[in-house]
Amino acid sequence: MSVYQELKRECYEANMELNALGLVIYTFGNVSAVDRSRGTFAIKPSGVPYELLTPEDIVILDFDNNIVEGTMRPSSDTKTHAWLYKNWEDIGGIAHTHATYSVAWAQAQKDIPIMGTTHADHLTEDIPCAPPMRDDLIEGNYEHNTGIQITDCFEQRSLDYREVPMVLLGNHGPFAWGKNAAKAVYHSRVLEEIARMAQLTLQINPAAPRLKETLIRKHYNRKHGKNAYYGQ
Repeated sequence: MSVYQELKRECYEANMELNALGLVIYTFGNVSAVDRSRGTFAIKPSGVPYELLTPEDIVILDFDNNIVEGTMRPSSDTKTHAWLYKNWEDIGGIAHTHATYSVAWAQAQKDIPIMGTTHADHLTEDIPCAPPMRDDLIEGNYEHNTGIQITDCFEQRSLDYREVPMVLLGNHGPFAWGKNAAKAVYHSRVLEEIARMAQLTLQINPAAPRLKETLIRKHYNRKHGKNAYYGQ
């Protein structure tokens, strides 16, 4: 029995949930899950339809993109996941989708403004959209540079990846992360819904204001603050 059986199962189930939630079509998108104790992560193999995917198909790699276990070619986005795991030590899972509204905001090269309490329940900042990648980086080690594109965006904006667990890449699409693969999928679904709500809001009222700071803090802190009281 493989020592990575549980990690593969976690990764497989998260990928299947991504598909079940309608966040991907055909073979688009991927989720990975990390094993910090072994310095490895599991990721969906490239181009395999979700209905054909099995836990045994999941590929295990180290943070330098070397295959540790598996016979299939890993996701084309593997180097992006590896960079984030290597540089952001509190991430346990990463998801990448091509979900419609999230991608629309990315293609518009726009941050998603914080306009309502659904957004504030999850983070206190606009969802950032990193600028499109420079030509020289596109023509270089593209997927690796995509990871750098994400971390550079957070560094330049002084954002904490633990508090802002999602990002848009200009003209590309969304990445989200969390304490495990399931949470990364959760944040991907939240991101898509916030993107949809913001788009509909601005269609109804193009001059709709941002959410006021008191409501941002109230809704975020009641779920995430030191005196949080949401849930059981």
